[in-house]
Amino acid sequence: MKNMKKMLLLLPLLLAACSLFVSEPKVKVKDLAVVGLGAEGADLEFLLAVTNPNSVPLTLRGYTYDVRVMALPLTKGGVRERVEFPPGETTDVRLPFRVAYRDLWEILKRNPNPDAIPYRLDGGLEVETPLGTSTVPVATSGNFAVPQRFRPSGLVRGLGDLVKGLVR
Repeated sequence: MKNMKKMLLLLPLLLAACSLFVSEPKVKVKDLAVVGLGAEGADLEFLLAVTNPNSVPLTLRGYTYDVRVMALPLTKGGVRERVEFPPGETTDVRLPFRVAYRDLWEILKRNPNPDAIPYRLDGGLEVETPLGTSTVPVATSGNFAVPQRFRPSGLVRGLGDLVKGLVR
C-alpha cells in the first residue's frame, strides 16, 4: 500500500516529465486561395503546413477557425477531421470555408486593393498526442491577392466569352 501511494505521488511528476518529450506541431499558413464561386458565395481555403517535430505520430482530430478580412468578422466554424502527422514530417492541411455574397459586398464597399486585402486567421488544431489531446493555437495575419479571374473585370470578361460562345 505504501508503494502505491508513492507511485500515485510520482505520477504527476512522471507525466510532466513525459510532456517535455512531446512538442507541439509547428503550423505555418502557406496560402489563402479562392477555389470557386457558387450560388451561396465564394469558396476559399487556407493551406496550412503542419510540421510534427516529434519521434511519434500525432493525429489531428478537428479544428476551429475565425477569419477576419479588413477587420470585418467574415466566418467562423469548426470541422471534425482526422489527419495523421507522421513523425519528423510536414503535412499539408486544407482549411476550407465559404464566404456569403453579402459579406463579400461589405468588403467591396470598403474599396480594398485587390492585390493586398488584409486578413487574420485565429483558430486551433485539436491534436491527439500519446499523452492526451491538446489544442495548438493558430494565429496569423497577412495579405491576400484576389486572382484576376475572380475580380469584377475578370468575371465580366468571362461572361462576355460565354455569350460569344453561345452566339457562334
